[in-house]
Amino acid sequence: MDFDSVILAASTADPDDASAACDHADALEFRMDLAPEPLAALEAYDGELPILATNRAKWEGGEATDDGRLEVLVEATRFDAVEAIDVELASLRDGEAGNVVAQARERDVAVVASAHDFEGTPSTLEMSETLTDACDRADVGKLAVTAHDRKDCLAVLSVTHKLTDDGRTVATMAMGDAGSHTRAVAPAYGSKIGYAPVDPAKATAPGQYDLETLARLVEDLT
Repeated sequence: MDFDSVILAASTADPDDASAACDHADALEFRMDLAPEPLAALEAYDGELPILATNRAKWEGGEATDDGRLEVLVEATRFDAVEAIDVELASLRDGEAGNVVAQARERDVAVVASAHDFEGTPSTLEMSETLTDACDRADVGKLAVTAHDRKDCLAVLSVTHKLTDDGRTVATMAMGDAGSHTRAVAPAYGSKIGYAPVDPAKATAPGQYDLETLARLVEDLT
């Protein structure tokens, strides 16, 4: 998956939603942790959109237990449609996801190293350090924080601009109502991945725009 330009990823637990997302998305974020039989769904997939596979752990806001979670993600890299995977930065730091990255590299699958803060927005120094570490371990460093006010949003955008200026490939956003606009604005500061649900009623993170709206805003602002 090429991150030279902004990738708009349509988030869903059903890859068959690809047909509904094609008009506005560049990729499909398949939330494997929300699907009843994720590997069977990948095997049956015949859509046109490339897939960013995410098997989000419960301790990072998802539904996947640690039992077999990373092994399933490795299996996902075997499918031609899967061009990128998302791995929690914490799993990379503790060494548990080393084999996932190795297999992804062998199969020419891009890796997004992600970190989430569902409580607030860390200092700019902490965010910079987290993103730098994520970028060192993967093709894209992703950071999603929770904004309580405009100051938090400005901090996220500032860090996004700084790391992009330093040649890093990042994906950033502030979750929650206060930060929802950063999903549209962050790409203008260098963020390379935007996320939106295929079905607005099934948002996978707080503050997400619907797919069509986010696509229009990103196009207008970038």
